[in-house]
Amino acid sequence: MVQSQDPGTLTIGKLAAAGAVGVETVRFYQRKGLLHQPTRESGFRHYGSEDVRRLRFIRQAQAAGFTLEEIKELLELDAGEDRARARELATSRIQALNDKIADLQRARNSLTKLAHDCGEGSSGPCPILTSFEV
Repeated sequence: MVQSQDPGTLTIGKLAAAGAVGVETVRFYQRKGLLHQPTRESGFRHYGSEDVRRLRFIRQAQAAGFTLEEIKELLELDAGEDRARARELATSRIQALNDKIADLQRARNSLTKLAHDCGEGSSGPCPILTSFEV
């Protein structure tokens, strides 16, 4: 018998595939309270389109750099429509990303200078190697 493709009848494996994650990731999110764990029906747990939406949201929020705790809060806000708090979390995340970008730009600039200095000299230790000495 072929299982229906109705989104309300997804197994955990199909849910994981729809969210581009592994089954253990789905279980991990369930343990963290990010996804619910449905009751068993005929020996299987079945998931629906809302579970797929939540799973995809979690993955997108992680890609944006939110922590699991922040994602949990965002999911709770989703139900309460607390736009001010959601905006506050997003603004805070944007600032953290801007700080990280600035750090990475400084690191790139430093390494660019060291690479240039290393290529300029023909004798003595390379400035890249000596900059990492302790």
